[in-house]
Amino acid sequence: MVRIGLISDTHGYLDPLVFTYFKDVDEIWHAGDAGSLKLLDDLKAFKPLRAVYGNIDNATLRREWPRDMRFDIEGLRVVMTHIGGRPGNYAKPALPLILNNPCDLFICGHSHICLVKRDTQHGFLYMNPGAAGQHGFHHMRTLLRFTIDRGKLDSLEVVELGKRGN
Repeated sequence: MVRIGLISDTHGYLDPLVFTYFKDVDEIWHAGDAGSLKLLDDLKAFKPLRAVYGNIDNATLRREWPRDMRFDIEGLRVVMTHIGGRPGNYAKPALPLILNNPCDLFICGHSHICLVKRDTQHGFLYMNPGAAGQHGFHHMRTLLRFTIDRGKLDSLEVVELGKRGN
């Protein structure tokens, strides 16, 4: 069993509460728009990190991290990208990822809207942790925690970090 902390759209702001909420996770996954390489380095120094870059991330960060990531963990096939859209309305760059890389879990960020939903058409669970940073139109800063054990995702929690601007 592995415990995962999922975060996105930090836009250069890493709330100290992230370290509290992720203290017991085994890995942190960042779904893009980190906003700085230092932010990802801080997360990587704390826990093992998997990350993709987002549309606001600079060239330095893009040289360090991929746009898309596909990996297997505990028997679960995962695809992660930043701009993914949502079930029923996927972004054009996400469609080849979904169609050419069958997965059990599709993760993206970008929308700043926390959403977890089963996509019955494509047969996977869709996850967007919302935005954990201060920049954007979201009102509540969010992240997700969950476990993966033998191909099953369990113990999903939405964590509210507080209102944007506070």
